[in-house]
Amino acid sequence: MNVDSTYNTRSLVLIVDDDFFIRTLARDALGQAGFETEETSDGDEALSLFSRLQPDIVLLDVMLPGTDGFTVCRQIREHPEGANTPILMMTGLDDVESIRKAYDSGATDFISKPFNWHVLGYRVQYMLRSSRTLYDLDNSRLSLSYAQRIARLGSWEWNVENDRMRWSDAVYEIFNVDPQELDKTYQAFLNFIHPLDKELVSSAVEEALTQKKPYSIDHQILLPDGRERFVHSEAEVIADKNGKPVRMAGIMQDITERKEAEKQIRNLAYFDSLTGLPNRILFKENLDHALAHAGRKSSKVATLFLDLDRFKWINDTMGHSVGDKLLQEFASRLSKTVRKSDCITHDNLSQPFYSIARLGGDEFTIILDDINRSQDAAIVARRIIEESSKPFFLEGHEVFVTASIGISIYPDDANDIVTLIKYADTAMYHAKDLGKNNFQFYSRSMTDNAFELLLLENQLRHALEREEFTLHYQPQVDMVSGQVFCLEALLRWHNPELGMIPPSTFIPLAEETGLIVGIDEWVLKAVCRQLKVWEEEGLPPVRVAVNLSGQNFVQKNLPERIRAILETSGVRPECIELELTEGVLMKNGEETVATLNDLKAMGLSLAIDDFGTGYSSLSYLKRFQLDTLKIDKSFVQNIESDSENAAIVTAIIALAESMKLRIVTEGVETAEQLDTLRNLGCHRIQGFLLDRPQTSSDITLQLRDGKSYPKASLP
Repeated sequence: MNVDSTYNTRSLVLIVDDDFFIRTLARDALGQAGFETEETSDGDEALSLFSRLQPDIVLLDVMLPGTDGFTVCRQIREHPEGANTPILMMTGLDDVESIRKAYDSGATDFISKPFNWHVLGYRVQYMLRSSRTLYDLDNSRLSLSYAQRIARLGSWEWNVENDRMRWSDAVYEIFNVDPQELDKTYQAFLNFIHPLDKELVSSAVEEALTQKKPYSIDHQILLPDGRERFVHSEAEVIADKNGKPVRMAGIMQDITERKEAEKQIRNLAYFDSLTGLPNRILFKENLDHALAHAGRKSSKVATLFLDLDRFKWINDTMGHSVGDKLLQEFASRLSKTVRKSDCITHDNLSQPFYSIARLGGDEFTIILDDINRSQDAAIVARRIIEESSKPFFLEGHEVFVTASIGISIYPDDANDIVTLIKYADTAMYHAKDLGKNNFQFYSRSMTDNAFELLLLENQLRHALEREEFTLHYQPQVDMVSGQVFCLEALLRWHNPELGMIPPSTFIPLAEETGLIVGIDEWVLKAVCRQLKVWEEEGLPPVRVAVNLSGQNFVQKNLPERIRAILETSGVRPECIELELTEGVLMKNGEETVATLNDLKAMGLSLAIDDFGTGYSSLSYLKRFQLDTLKIDKSFVQNIESDSENAAIVTAIIALAESMKLRIVTEGVETAEQLDTLRNLGCHRIQGFLLDRPQTSSDITLQLRDGKSYPKASLP
């Protein structure tokens, strides 16, 4: 027998018949066809054998002792592995009712007795082939269904002529609807499209039908429960032989999770994580859109650059957690202060939120679009300053801050975003220089000043290596003895290109750029060299006061550096007095106390310069081992006629005497001032009345000649 063995290799046939002769003939015929067989004459045993052997096909007689064939067939179909097993039932030739019952019981096919035994092998073979084809198709369908469910991908087909749609199960799941409750029309499909995207989808479908080309779009759908989902849709048109569109087939995939992930990535890329405001990148994009929009409408755009005054002090004093909450509260207050009518009102930037950005730290920016005149920006700036000045309540603390604001205008000041931002930043720093808590419009003079500062900074960075610094010395005189008891070393800078530059100009710049630390070290070394020269010339010993910037205290090795300079020069520590400001003493708490104690232990004298202009707290005076208080010259001006200044100086003198501190008054320029100070009990004087700052050569001559000053007796 030539039977195709592709489908019957090791296939097992279960023969169930109570006729021994039939079983034998069937076994022989199937064996010749290459099948393995098992047989039984009992219906109950047939069920047991099926469970144990799980045959590939069952040859089942209708009439059996005990449980009949129909019952066996139904029970096989109820078995977990029997739903798709082919069952060939054997019936009598004219037994039509048995044939009907066989199909009702779940039989795959039937064969009438008597039958041709030579044909049986082929019949079983083709049943297995058909069964396995159906099995493969079913598996393929299930696999496709599983894949679509996992990918949240569904398919659909639309008959354009009769307006009927067929959707896969996955589409129903995406729409979250029961298939029985949905009308299968295009309009029903369109009802699921989000109102904002209906025009997009309708246009894509219409273009596909007219142009006969596929479309691929992302859009939103609206579920019956009100939830919004994002889907990706693709479709193509199927036309008849005349080119007329008759069907449209497409797929739809739920991409909500991908869109959410993209949104999170966008938030990380374009929004500040602390305040939720747009960051620098998105701010520049928004400003670029605003400028393009203003260019088309010939309108103006204002760029506001904000910086919180004293934020660093709050952050350092109260902690970063309070600082972060302050920034969050300020951002929220800023969003409420800037009204919708103030800001961008075009394209996708309709929310005021997008006109505000945090660039980093305590810097914020605002875009004001479609303004008619520059003063419109001033109105918003005033409103921001007013709101910023109101107290913030953070972690049980009442915190006050102010804001400095710079404003640049397009196209008046510049036509590109880089320059506008730079100019607004320049104007903001000008607002800070004018006392903070105000706003300033950019002007050309600010750029000129900034350029001058940049040039000055470049020259300052090379001043040390080019040896452009010199020292002058101003005597401090004890008017009782008429003798110089100390010299203050004062730095002078002469630049070949810029000429003589006053200390009031370059010292703050050196502080800001950090160059002051190197400059202070140069000054101390130069003073030590000069003291050594005077000592070797046999001149009378004199103490020299050296100003020390607070930035030196940030360096952890200040005492070691000063000790190394003294040891290298061979100058005794008692010849050096270090002048500090009150602000220096108040910073860094215990670290500053420890540093000053180390300096004092070395034998150095310590003085407070410009006393009375800073914190003037008795508590810190008690903590530091100080030697001298220097009364600031602002209290000396008009002291002979200003009773308040006289009272302040009197109090400082009394304080110094009670704490056994030397008192020196700076800025004495007139005889009237000197007389008043003498009457108040202050006799250690420094100022133009006695001597202006002099070169080291002039001081050398004075020391050599033993110059003395007129004595003034105290009352």
